[in-house]
Order: sequence, then structure tokens, then C-alpha cells
Amino acid sequence: MTVTHLSPRAKNILETIAPIRNFFTDSTWARRASDPGVCDFTIGNPNEMPAHSYIETLKRWAEAQDPRWFAYTMNKPSARKIAAASLLKWRGVVYEEEDIFLTNGLSGGLVVVLGAIVEPGDEVIFISPPWFLYEGMIIAAGGVPVRVSIDMETHDLDLASIEMAITTKTRAIIINSPHNPTGRIYPPETLQALAAILEKASGINGRPVYLISDESYSRIVFDGRVYPSPTCFYPNSFLVYTYTKVLLAPGERLGYIALPPEMPRRDEMRSIIFAYQMLSGWAFPDALLQHALGDLELISINLDHLQRKRDRIANSLRDMGFETNMPEGTFYILVRSPMAEDHLFAEMLSEYDIFCMPGAALELPGFFRLSITASDEMIDRSLPGFKAALRRVKGEG
Repeated sequence: MTVTHLSPRAKNILETIAPIRNFFTDSTWARRASDPGVCDFTIGNPNEMPAHSYIETLKRWAEAQDPRWFAYTMNKPSARKIAAASLLKWRGVVYEEEDIFLTNGLSGGLVVVLGAIVEPGDEVIFISPPWFLYEGMIIAAGGVPVRVSIDMETHDLDLASIEMAITTKTRAIIINSPHNPTGRIYPPETLQALAAILEKASGINGRPVYLISDESYSRIVFDGRVYPSPTCFYPNSFLVYTYTKVLLAPGERLGYIALPPEMPRRDEMRSIIFAYQMLSGWAFPDALLQHALGDLELISINLDHLQRKRDRIANSLRDMGFETNMPEGTFYILVRSPMAEDHLFAEMLSEYDIFCMPGAALELPGFFRLSITASDEMIDRSLPGFKAALRRVKGEG
């Protein structure tokens, strides 16, 4: 008989993250990702050397300017000022510097926000297919995850299902736009309708239903599109942003939480957000990254190159007979698996040194996801393998 001393919540967390944990630790990809010649399309990791400007920026700001250069650094005023100025230039919205909270990436920001607003038993809605850590984060904060699927025809929010999922216990909804993994940018009319639903629910419940806006990919948009932030339509919102995507440096954790200027009772929220930054494992970026923020704001991966890779992968696979989407943003392309068991097709691709994220790990059975952060050389090498695997499934080779 197995004896465990884990709490029910701990067991729930382990069960929730088991599929993605197993993929990262015990899959063929986990065992072979570092092999020479592998074509790695799994996650948004860099597969080419970092930009020279990024490396030089870190070197320059690593030179200490005073004895406290690497001391405990919380929300550095100069970094807050830079982020607020960036939001004004980018979004046309005036954020007070005191409403910017520097975080160690998006995940740190989400943990802080959920900890600050969720009471035990509160329900938090998240959109499926989701980023794979939302559910576990909600449980870790003491909340109850409530899953609502997107409209799989349009990849848009299913507003009717969201409204039906709201109860008197609903505390927040997490929205991710551009959406990982579909690449959908939710349009203003959808966001306005969502805001009306949340306003109505807040009035009925007698407390705010918060909107948590995961804007990880808000600068990774294609075809000249303009990104509308969900926070511009609803005052009780948290904008959670990370620089790790636009810099393609996911190992250097830098981001922020921003409270919209229209948020009611912001003084109280400022206090509790700061408290949770301190209590959530010191959820502030490293001092070096805060010092360097002014220069980092000026650096971006080459979006034109990224879009060309999107087009090449999607069009090449379509020409072979695969069904793919054409994402409006993010790092990812969705491809329908030619086998119902997407994980088995992903294993077949690994025989050709091609690795992808099976849809089963993303609550998206029957699909697989490809990251366009793969290098051009990887794309070149992978195309014959994709074609050969598809022919095998069709019995043609």
C-alpha cells in the first residue's frame, strides 16, 4: 500500500501538470533534443545565435556603476518609467509609473496576480486550448480552474460559453491574445462584448470579475496587423507582459504587470501586488535586466524573417497535403495530424529527426504544433521528413 503525505491540492497540481511534465522530462524529445541534426519545432526556444545587439547590451550593463549595482532590486523607478513610456508610445495609454510592477517574466507575473486576487474556492476561467501552466497556477493559488473551449472553426472566443461558465464564485478570466497555440488575435468587437459580459457579472456578484490579459506575444504579430489589448476595453484588468518573446531570450526572465489607469481602488491593488512580488519567491527581474531595460526596449527579433518562416512552413506543408492554419501572431503553426493519435504521429516524425508538440499535450487532440523559431537550416532539413511521414500514413511509401 502506497502512503502519501501530499495534500489534495498538491496531488491535484501533480495530476494537472503530468502530461507536460512527462513531455519535458520523459519523451523522445527530452532524450534526443540535443542530438546533432535534430529539427526542433517543439517550443519557442532560440535555434540561432542571439542578436549581437542583445549580447552587447547585457555586456554594457553588466559593468557596475556603483557598489549597489547588484543589490536587491525591486521595482526600479527608472525601469518603471521606461515601461510606462513604452506603453504610451505603443498603445497610446498613459500608465502611471507606480502602476508598473517589474516581474521575472510572464509566469512570475501570473503567479503574483493570481495570488493577489484569488481566495480559496474562487473560480478562474481559462481558455482551452491553453498555455499549459494556467490550470496548475490557478490551483496553486487556491482557485478552482474552469475550462472554456474556443470556437474551433474561427479560433475566436466562445462568448456564449464564457457567459454560461460565470457563477457567483467567478473571480477572474485569463485571456491570451495573440493566442497560443492558434495564433488568433481577438478583434475589438469580441473584446468589447467580453467586457460587457464581465461588467454585468461583476454587478451581479457584487465584486469585480477581473480580466488577466496574457500579452506574451503582443509584439509578435504578422501581416501588418494592429494588436488590440483586452485591457483597453475593461478597467478591472491586469496587463501581464514578458520581453522574452520579442527578445527571443526565454531564459532571461523579464516582464511586468501593468494596472490600467481606469482600475478602481488602484492604491489597494498596488499594495497587494507588491506584497505578492515579495512573497512569491522574489518575483522581480534580476538587477542587470532592470538596469538594461531602456536598451532592451529597442531590440526585437526580426519579425519579417519570422513571418517568412511562417509562410514557408505553412505553405510547404499544405503543398504536401497537410492541413495547417496561418497564425496572425505568436511563434506557432497548428497542423492537423494525419493520424487521430497525434502523439503517435509525433513519434513517427521523430524517426526523421523532427520534433514537435503533440496536440494531446495542449488539449488539442488530432493536431500538432510547430514553432517557427526553428532555424532556416532546420526547416530545409525537415521538409523531406514531413513528406515521407505523410506518405507512410497514406500507405504510399
